[in-house]
Amino acid sequence: MFILSVLTNAHAAELVMFEQAGCVWCETFDREIAPIYAKRGEGQRAPLRRVNIDHPLPSDLAFLDVERLTPLFVLIDKGREVGRIRGYPGEEHFWGLLGALIKKLDSVGTGGEPTPLLEKSLRVAG
Repeated sequence: MFILSVLTNAHAAELVMFEQAGCVWCETFDREIAPIYAKRGEGQRAPLRRVNIDHPLPSDLAFLDVERLTPLFVLIDKGREVGRIRGYPGEEHFWGLLGALIKKLDSVGTGGEPTPLLEKSLRVAG
């Protein structure tokens, strides 16, 4: 018998991107930001979740007031909205605005420090 350790990162916060088909600014975001988002600290802290505004709102997001503007980015943590970015302002401004939201996340105490790495041990018979 041996023990296999698996490391996972528990995410409390997430960045919800409301989008729709044919949205030119959503496509621009997809070219400029999406390929690198998960690799950056912001993306690791608040993973990107995509929601199409033409479909029913997922039940776990029912607390949000969704606008018809796309893209709309809403930073949420533990069932509450921390802040939002309306539209896609370009790469440089997006990172600056998201950085301000991450600071707000830290200052309001919803996510004080980056989520720690959790270790899970699995027993595997062999």
